[in-house]
Order: sequence, then C-alpha cells, then structure tokens
Amino acid sequence: MKIARYETFKCDAGWRTFSFLKMVTDSGIVGWSEYNESFGSPGLSGVIDVLMPSVIGQDPMALELINAVLATRSTQSRGGVVRQAIAAIENALLDIKGKALGVPVYQLFGGKLRERIPVYWSHCGSYRMRNAELVGEPAVRTYDDMTRVGAEVKAKGFSGLKTNIAIEIDGLIQAYRPGFVVGRGFPERNWDAFIARSAAKTVEAFRKGCGPDVGIMLDTNFHFRTEGFRRIAEAVGPTGLTWLELDAHDPRSIALIRRDSPCPIASGETLLERRDFRPYLEAYAFDTAIVDVVWNGFYESLKIAAMAEVYEVNVAPHNFYGHLASAISAHFCAAVPNFRVMEIDIDSVKWRDEFFTVAPTIENGDYVLPTGPGWGVEVNEAAVRARPPTAASGGI
Repeated sequence: MKIARYETFKCDAGWRTFSFLKMVTDSGIVGWSEYNESFGSPGLSGVIDVLMPSVIGQDPMALELINAVLATRSTQSRGGVVRQAIAAIENALLDIKGKALGVPVYQLFGGKLRERIPVYWSHCGSYRMRNAELVGEPAVRTYDDMTRVGAEVKAKGFSGLKTNIAIEIDGLIQAYRPGFVVGRGFPERNWDAFIARSAAKTVEAFRKGCGPDVGIMLDTNFHFRTEGFRRIAEAVGPTGLTWLELDAHDPRSIALIRRDSPCPIASGETLLERRDFRPYLEAYAFDTAIVDVVWNGFYESLKIAAMAEVYEVNVAPHNFYGHLASAISAHFCAAVPNFRVMEIDIDSVKWRDEFFTVAPTIENGDYVLPTGPGWGVEVNEAAVRARPPTAASGGI
C-alpha cells in the first residue's frame, strides 16, 4: 500500500476557518486529519503542499520513517508551521493505518486506558460575547449573563468550564485580549487594578452560576507579561480556580509565576515538540502541561506526555477546533496515563455538525470515545465543499 494522492479542504466556520487534509492510498483507503490555519499559522496549507511530494509513494504504515524523512526536509526550520504541517500529515497517516488494520488509533499505541473522557466547556461565555448570532445562543452582555451560562454548564452535567477575562465598559462587558487584538492594553500588555478586578469578577460571576463543585479555568493567553500574570493570579486566588492558564515564551518566567501563585498554573499550548517542552518541564513551570495534538501530531504528543510524566506532570489537550480534532484529542486522552482533562468547544457555528459524519457523544460531562477504525470520525466532503471560507473566517 502506498500514498497515491492528497487534497486539502477549507470551509467557513463563522469567525474562523476549519481546514482538513485528505490522504488517499492506492488501495482506496482514505485518511483524514484536521489542522488550523486561521489563527496564528499563516501559510500552513502551502507548507503541506511543499512537504507532501516526500510522502507520495511511501508506505503509510511506516510512520517513523516518514516522520524522519520530513524532519530531514525541515531541519533548518524546525517548529512553527513546519511542525504543524508534519502533524497534519502524521495524523492522516495514522487514520489510514488504523483503518488498514481495522482498529482505532489508540489501539496502535497500547490500547485505551479509559473510554469516557472528562471534558470541560471551553470559551464558555466568550463566544456568546463576541459571536452570539453565529452560535445561535443568547448574547452574553453582562456579568449576570455569565452567571446564567454558568448555571447552564452545571445543568448539562459538565464538571468544568474555561473562560476569558471580560471587562465592563458603559454597563456592557467585552473581551480583554491585548495579546491577540490591537486595542486596549496593546502592545504593552500591562496590568492595572481595573483589569485585575475584572478578572476576579469574571470568575465570580461563573462561580455564582455553576456552584462550588464545577471547576473553573481562566485563560489569559499572552495578554500580560510576568508582572501582570502574577497580579492576575493574586486577584483570582480566592475564587478557587482549577487552574490559571497563561502563555509566555520564557520557562523561568512561568516557573516564577507558579512558585508564588495561589492557584495551579497550566501552560504549553503553543509549544512544539519535546524540545520546546523540555526547558519548561526542567524549570517545573507547569502544574498541567497543555499539548496541542493537532499542532504536534498524535505520535509526537504521546512522546511529550511520556516526558511530562517523568516530571510528575499531567497533560491536557489544547482543542478548540472541529469534531475530527476532538476525536484525535480524545484518542490521545485515552492512550496516556497522565491525563488531566480534555478541552472542547461546546458553542460553535450552528452548522458545525454538517462537516462531519459523526457528532461527539457527551454524557454527564464525559466525551464517549469513538470505537470505529482510525479516528472513528469522517469528514463530510460535500458539506465542506458547500461552505467555502469567507473573508470573515479567521481568528479564534
């Protein structure tokens, strides 16, 4: 069996674009992977196009060999969109291999440790604050609205939620995102007392709705520098966060924050390969290491998780994409012993389910692991072609 051809697809997912790689063998087996080009990874499809000639004609069962070839082709430009392109290729190859052997991907790596994956509701309230019409839910305009969403999370059986800082201006709340968007706080990313109080008020609003037993994570991304992250941690400390999530490209800075923080620290979603994770683990920067399986590739992500376990650190996948990416992340969660919890977007565009043959089954806050061969989820090619990207499809 050889890889015969491939094709990439993009489709309109409202405020972002979903992207897919389809790989076809000469025996007719099709492998799929999902990747993300619409936020922070420009030109990713073009990199896949450059790398795929080294894959055409190869045996898809020889995953390590193909990875070694692709690593050699990109030695001088390791990481970045190159790693993400290799990840998309790796994940499609694994789908083929699982289908060829008639087993789920997790079965290729020692089998599953769990078949029900605890998940938390990510971007909770955040998407309804910015894109309520596309989501098809009532808009979140006040902290009281956040409280109502928190109650919804509890009523639907989720054990956790993750949200982002909202600030109140003229009686209405808006997202605070200077690390991503030009506006208030950009580019200096300083903290002030108002922002710190707003972070605490955001968490308190959700806590009022979801009660004491639902975990709350606050994701601050790249929106502050070290000083600011420390002050935000102090402000939200009394709220009992499951974790404060943050990103910084200096491991010792995060280790400093973790040392003094009154709440656990999670980070790592933008790191690529074991080489990126190593200095953070050596600095003991994480309570939870966040691994993006779509960016790193499934096999490389397993290796990252194995390295994290040596440092007594559990891992959680970064997963805010479509249903295929969720399935890939769920296989990762099923296969690693040091698993924490899985991220998933519950809110999305109203037509997201159209793009996939199977929508996730979530019962009592658990994602039920697919049992079909490969990833157990297929892309609906016709539906994807029917919704091409628009000028508005981009961002997070």
